[in-house]
Amino acid sequence: MESANQDINLNSPNKGLLSDAMTDVPVDNAAAARTCVPEGLTLAEEEELRSELAKVEEEIGTLRQVLAAKERHCGELKRKLGLTPLDGLKQNLSKSWHDVQVSNAYVKTSEKLGEWNDKVTQSDFYKKTQETLSQAGQKTSAALSNVGSVISRKLGDMRNSATFKSFEDRVGTIKSRVVGSRENSTDGLHSPSGAGDKAPQDNAPF
Repeated sequence: MESANQDINLNSPNKGLLSDAMTDVPVDNAAAARTCVPEGLTLAEEEELRSELAKVEEEIGTLRQVLAAKERHCGELKRKLGLTPLDGLKQNLSKSWHDVQVSNAYVKTSEKLGEWNDKVTQSDFYKKTQETLSQAGQKTSAALSNVGSVISRKLGDMRNSATFKSFEDRVGTIKSRVVGSRENSTDGLHSPSGAGDKAPQDNAPF
């Protein structure tokens, strides 16, 4: 049934009328490519803007080609000078940091931080805190100085006490005895010939 309908349609005398009618309709390529006109613009203004857009895009393409050629030339110069990619990276980082430092945002931030610092240091709370810390430091230094003086005085009193003097005398006595005994032992070791001379006298006949 379907094949019969297809044969009828193919053999129909009206075949090709629709396609002929479509081919007879003129097609405006510019109108088909153009979107709807933005509100508030005339056709002339739209055409002018499109023409300007085409010129700008063409200039951008040209600039890209020039930039690519410049980059190639720059790479050749660096290669001849022996510059490595690391050197280029350092240079780029340095330049980027310089650009940040001279940027308006960085300058404004630095100024704002300076203003905040001035406000904080000039505030009553900050001054009171500084005074409190200064007083605490002075008191701590005075306390440490007093402790040192007390310790020195105690040591002086202890050295002047009878107990310490008696102990010191004992130490001196012991030291002198030790030194004297060492000297006596040394003298005995250095006189063996004298002892040998006296022995025959003691054994002489009557």
